[in-house]
Amino acid sequence: MTETEPIGTEPIGIAVIGSGYWGPNLVRNFAASPSFHLRWLCDLDRSRAERALGRYSTVAATDRFADVLDDPAVHAVAIATPAGTHRDVALAALRAGKHVLVEKPLAASYADGLVLVEEADRLGLTLMCDHTYCYTPAVQRIRDLLGSGELGELHYVDSVRINLGLVQKDIDVIWDLAPHDLSVLDYVLPEGNVPVALSAFGADPIGAGRSCVAYLTVRLSGGGIVHVHVNWLSPVKVRTMLIGGSRRTVVWDDLNPTQRVSVFDRGVDVSAGPDLDADERRDLLVSYRSGDIVSPALLEREALRSMVEEFA
Repeated sequence: MTETEPIGTEPIGIAVIGSGYWGPNLVRNFAASPSFHLRWLCDLDRSRAERALGRYSTVAATDRFADVLDDPAVHAVAIATPAGTHRDVALAALRAGKHVLVEKPLAASYADGLVLVEEADRLGLTLMCDHTYCYTPAVQRIRDLLGSGELGELHYVDSVRINLGLVQKDIDVIWDLAPHDLSVLDYVLPEGNVPVALSAFGADPIGAGRSCVAYLTVRLSGGGIVHVHVNWLSPVKVRTMLIGGSRRTVVWDDLNPTQRVSVFDRGVDVSAGPDLDADERRDLLVSYRSGDIVSPALLEREALRSMVEEFA
């Protein structure tokens, strides 16, 4: 046990770094968790941190990261700063003996991410990346459907994550949005069905200096194909993922609060086996199934709260 580790069943002392878009959500969930004692909110703009905490908060606000690193009662930090700062902030925290939670992406490049993983391993500390969608009831139900075989053999995944902005200053649209889809894919795929090839193409039509529209394609060892579309320039916001199997297809619409997950008993059936040559396959009889659509009931709970408890 290091000098900054909690003793016995005492709550884990934690500090949140960054009070911009996501930081206040972390503050709220860590403050509400009995597993943690939220001690600091650190932001370069101290007044913003104080506003995020509220007038009556007993949590300390600071604009000096050193205040957090030097506090032996802080056992862990949760980093919600711009992606380009993740490497340096996380490294400093690890080297100060703190466990680290980092908002996605873990870092702004593969090389920077590898540095963090290796340093955490060397120091024997926890390094965790927050992929909140994996804790949602919708994604957990999709994982169950794939794992149980109810969908049959996985044929394709088609994911769309598009909206207007925000154009990031330090990462492109792939690093900003695609981690959501790729982390969900990694979580729901049955064991043994793994990516074997990946390609990505991005474009910068507005001259932002980084890709604002991009398409990723992943080939899976089980023969399936994955397509991911991410876009900062779309006037409409879309958050959908289609997972097509040989028996059923799942549609996940994250913007539909009353029917996030739908299971379609619809698809295409072929009347002959695979042992035919190309000429014979042209004459195959194809039939179409138009069965029921089922929307399973999902237990409503805050995914971020579940992530916080797992970090504990």
